Amino acid sequence: MDMSKAVNIDKLSVEQLDILQNRETEIVFTGSLLNNKADGEYTCVACGAKLFDSSAKFDSKSGWPSFDKAVPGAIKLLPDNTHGMNRTEVVCANCGGHLGHLFDDGPQETTGKRYCVNSVCMNFTPIKSNKIA
Repeated sequence: MDMSKAVNIDKLSVEQLDILQNRETEIVFTGSLLNNKADGEYTCVACGAKLFDSSAKFDSKSGWPSFDKAVPGAIKLLPDNTHGMNRTEVVCANCGGHLGHLFDDGPQETTGKRYCVNSVCMNFTPIKSNKIA
């Protein structure tokens, strides 16, 4: 993780730092953003870069927030051969923080991809409505 671009590093929890820097994973089905269905955008908790739009989020039943596409240029994909598996790691393109992994079992009617992301690595900002109540 490129600490010079992680502007919020001093505000992160031990769990967030452990996942972002040490490539750990939050406990399945515990993430605060797992069941979020609101319209808005998901940003990197470490640097604030926009990562995903809510229109790309879907319920994969995997236990982590899942998206079928990222904001163009927002993430980098790296090979991950740890734990005896061949996976693709997803990191923030701006600060290099570990976000999760990419799998090829997403919705076939869209991209066929599933960006499986740890909730604690993201902030969510709802879209402000211009509707008059």
